[in-house]
Amino acid sequence: MGIELTKGVIEYSNAKQGNEYFYTNGRKSNFKVKEFACKDGTDKILIDSELVEKLQIIRDYFGVPVNVNSAYRTEEYNKAVGGVTDSQHLLGKAADISLPRVAPSTIANFAKSIGFGGIGIYSWGCHLDTRKDKAIWRG
Repeated sequence: MGIELTKGVIEYSNAKQGNEYFYTNGRKSNFKVKEFACKDGTDKILIDSELVEKLQIIRDYFGVPVNVNSAYRTEEYNKAVGGVTDSQHLLGKAADISLPRVAPSTIANFAKSIGFGGIGIYSWGCHLDTRKDKAIWRG
């Protein structure tokens, strides 16, 4: 069936819920739980509902798939990929994304307009997170 999003950061199981789609107010999103899983194969996934909701807004606005390249990370995996120690990925509040045929600067401008707190602009796409303090950077 699917998983109705609950406000806040919720822990999910990739093994039990990975193939489930998120629902918001009864509407099916384009995202499955497993898209937010750590790339190290850990079963636990932390996901912020605000992150999923805003990524769906991006998906709807641009009309193309949102490729989630990295979302939740364990401390070990974050360290292995050179992530900062206070990374929003550790909290389930960040995703590194790309969109086919959409420039990273275009994604970033729209992400800013819908209230993403942290926005990193890279050649491959964008880091987006739901932190409360605003931060924009280029990598």
